[in-house]
Amino acid sequence: MPHNELRKDYLLDRWVVIATERGRRPTDFIKGERAAAKTSTCPFCPGNEHMTPPALLVYVESEGKIEKTRDEDGFRHKNWVVRCFPNLFPAFSPPQETPSRRKIVKVHDLALIDAVGHHEVLVESPNHDEHPSDARLPQLVNVINAYLDRLGELSKKPYVRYVSIFRNHGLEAGASLSHAHSQIIATPFTPKIVREELIASRRYWRENGSCIFCKIMEKEMESPRFIMENQHFLVFAPYASINPLEFWVFPKKHEASPIKLSEEERKSFAETLKASLGALKNLLNDPPYNFGFHIAMEKASRPYYHWHLEVYPKLAIWAGFEKSTGMYINTVSPETAAESLRKAISP
Repeated sequence: MPHNELRKDYLLDRWVVIATERGRRPTDFIKGERAAAKTSTCPFCPGNEHMTPPALLVYVESEGKIEKTRDEDGFRHKNWVVRCFPNLFPAFSPPQETPSRRKIVKVHDLALIDAVGHHEVLVESPNHDEHPSDARLPQLVNVINAYLDRLGELSKKPYVRYVSIFRNHGLEAGASLSHAHSQIIATPFTPKIVREELIASRRYWRENGSCIFCKIMEKEMESPRFIMENQHFLVFAPYASINPLEFWVFPKKHEASPIKLSEEERKSFAETLKASLGALKNLLNDPPYNFGFHIAMEKASRPYYHWHLEVYPKLAIWAGFEKSTGMYINTVSPETAAESLRKAISP
């Protein structure tokens, strides 16, 4: 009988139980029709632009070319292909006055800081149900371009220390509206997980003179956790996955941020997303999932940090053990997950 394994994350001080004795096949997670958020009128659909704040970025197609513009107050562009606007219910908001540095104050010995930043919604397509695996490749490139446009713009803000780009797909994964969309949140400090990755990768670089992420990719390219690759990107199931069917997308070229992706690399990234997310959709009947970019913002991190995208299918419920210990139980081994996703990608 196979034994359960305790596996440690590549960089983080985080342990995962790969529960082979409780092991489940990926197809065990297939459910019926995916639950969708219900709304009588979708505010993200064409014709309802007045239901959202003015867009900070609009891609409009004109004579076969994409023009970048923005809405003016009281006016909303029509015939758009991508829109990005402030969230009506933001977690982070721009400062009322220009701050010098983030100020941490103590209230009854408890730390407090204003939630200064930005919270935006990026509508990925005029088509309500356009999953990335179903989108035309040029449309997916438009989405990636818009991500990077907003990343570049928000990075310039003096009070912004990090920009999180993420996607919630499906009601169970936190998507309150089913129209294809992502979110972008700019924060006044680097979040915990990315900060820990930065510390660990900097330490490895100082001790070994190389990028630990590049070494991880080199190993995973030859491991049973390999899923797919093309000229510019690699997809694999991480060694200590905390989510069943979790996979990561890494650029082969060492960069701390995706901001410098060439036109060819952006197209390759779109192809990678379309194939890998399509495999997940086909394998498990369009399951809920989250994905998030991991990016380094500081110039000093360029030698040792490697940006990437992490995809977390929402297939398990974290209960008392996980929440009280910070240790996780995964009932699908990364090797099994990778094998299933590889087969789902193969023609």
